[in-house]
Amino acid sequence: AGSCSTGALQCCNSVQSADSAAIAPILSLLGVVLQDVNVPVGLTCSGITGVGVGSANGCSATAVCCEDNSFGGLISIGCLPVSL
Repeated sequence: AGSCSTGALQCCNSVQSADSAAIAPILSLLGVVLQDVNVPVGLTCSGITGVGVGSANGCSATAVCCEDNSFGGLISIGCLPVSL
């Protein structure tokens, strides 16, 4: 638990499909085109350190592993939930 094979463990405020009303306009503004509109995209993500029960740096939102975190934390693409 708490590890990723696709990249760094992330904590996102929300995770929604790429075609959702919250995500689609952001992808459009960034010029990001995804072939699959059902790809889960995380909003306002940050790295998680010190993973563990009672950790001050734990994730109170959605803990995920994302395939593409190259957008400065605003969005992360291909996010799958992780159990901490």
